Amino acid sequence: MLTRVISRRRFTANVLPAMIAAGEAARAADGDTPAAATEATGLSHTASAIHQEIDFDVSSDRVYEALTSPRQFDALTRLSDAVTLLSAPSAKPTAISPEVGGPFTLFGGYITGRNLQMVRAHRLVQAWRAGSWEPGAFSIVRFELQAKAHGCRLIFDHRGFPDTQGASLAYGWRVHYWEPLAKLLQRS
Repeated sequence: MLTRVISRRRFTANVLPAMIAAGEAARAADGDTPAAATEATGLSHTASAIHQEIDFDVSSDRVYEALTSPRQFDALTRLSDAVTLLSAPSAKPTAISPEVGGPFTLFGGYITGRNLQMVRAHRLVQAWRAGSWEPGAFSIVRFELQAKAHGCRLIFDHRGFPDTQGASLAYGWRVHYWEPLAKLLQRS
């Protein structure tokens, strides 16, 4: 097997725009809209996709910071039942690069990936994978933040995950991200 390593600069200049464009084209081709997702899980019935919308009573800047700061994301992890992943013998510390193309390691190393697009307080797009997936398999997650009069709305889309993982991932986003994130943000 031939593995090709590319620089962060080349990734950002060439690969990233192509991945984002492909994701947007797939979304348009699928006709996958919030209306196509089920209300309870956000799991789409038209494609392997999850769409969820969550309102928070804090600024979009504050939500973005919680999702991109290693210290804050580690605190978020400790508020979920995934905290057990942090105490495993081989657990890796939470690490999130502040740069496009930079890597991240979450939940003791069970979740890894790279930041594809980062627009402070507006958007975070990541190539994202779970440790149980086939080597080299990545999905795309998109966190879109919209300011509201009293807080913000997080519009979340997850695409390209293994077919059998949809229900588990939709549940996992709720209990490992949104519920602990709400608790973390209430404390600040």
